[in-house]
Amino acid sequence: MRLRGILIFLLCSLFVFRPVSAKENDLAAKGVWVSVFSEKKFLYSEQGVHDLIALCKKAGINQIYLQVFQSGNAYYDSKVCDRAKYDQIVSAAGLDTLDLLLREAKQADIKVFAWVNILGLGKNAKADILNKYGSDILTRDQYRRFSGPSAGSSELDKYYLREDMIFLEPGDPRVESYILTMVNEIINRYPLFSGIHLDYMRYPSPVPFIPGSRFSKFGLTYGYGEANVARFRDNTGINVLDSLNNEDEYLAWDNWRRRQVTDLVRKISSLVKVKSPGMAVSCAVIPVVERAYNNAFQDWSVWLEEGIIDYVVLMSYSRDNQFVKETVKSALGHRGKGKVYAGLGIFLMKKNPDLFFNQLCLVRELSPDGLVFYSIDDLTDKICGYLERE
Repeated sequence: MRLRGILIFLLCSLFVFRPVSAKENDLAAKGVWVSVFSEKKFLYSEQGVHDLIALCKKAGINQIYLQVFQSGNAYYDSKVCDRAKYDQIVSAAGLDTLDLLLREAKQADIKVFAWVNILGLGKNAKADILNKYGSDILTRDQYRRFSGPSAGSSELDKYYLREDMIFLEPGDPRVESYILTMVNEIINRYPLFSGIHLDYMRYPSPVPFIPGSRFSKFGLTYGYGEANVARFRDNTGINVLDSLNNEDEYLAWDNWRRRQVTDLVRKISSLVKVKSPGMAVSCAVIPVVERAYNNAFQDWSVWLEEGIIDYVVLMSYSRDNQFVKETVKSALGHRGKGKVYAGLGIFLMKKNPDLFFNQLCLVRELSPDGLVFYSIDDLTDKICGYLERE
């Protein structure tokens, strides 16, 4: 009887306490990013929409992250943002193919998320928000220069690489108002979206990166937009343009910048959840927690811990499989109240699909909550074949 009891206990333990496999958790979520720069121009014709659905079904993709706002340009039916790109789509297709895609995807049991670039404006120096408010609403580095390679040069420039775009200042209330208006318009106009997917929800992150303002004399750090600096001075009495004199001031300034990003995420998410409770809010993030926290002031682990958003998608783009494995493994420890998806850069492995398959297997063993692939244009027949086997 005792032996029988032990056997029953062991069998129950195997059933109850066995690790959750990839197929048993939300790894049924398998997505793909569809950029506005896609060579296949899926939204520019009715047939293109059908082709996109067919390709996703072929690869077992059940989530589409569709870019609808990029560099200040609206690729959707907007009344508040520059809609020239959307008008080109409608002119070419003869209809709003975004409406068509949302209906077709729902029938095919594929979720579609509105992918929006929040703070990154690309190289669009003529974006609506800049025409309205001027360059004051852009963030600046500690030398008072805008981000991007054309921001002006100094002797230090030969030692680091700026991001190739300009960024809005999250600590400027005018930026917040603009972003919330845009998000509100999308969820109202297109209720069939399954959620809002945020991107460039951070400060610029030049390389090499420095871990906080204490090291600002060695590299670049952002957040010195005019309104942000003034608000920090009004709240703390510290003028960061003069100097930061001690550890307490360094920490106060760094925490302030992190809070500007987090507060904007919180307000976007709150807006979505109040207006459309069924919609998810997610964000593409820098996968290494320390770099995201200290350099880009993107405190995504707190967003998950506090339940501000539903999940993050790690931009784990690398051909170094061990690096991808380690970053995903580390990030999974920060799930909090949310989930962590692994975003894999198949564009880097398009010519070496076996490398991608090995990476896919390594990541799957870690049981992330989902996978998203960048991008749709790189889903070759062989890569689709690998995904079909999942």
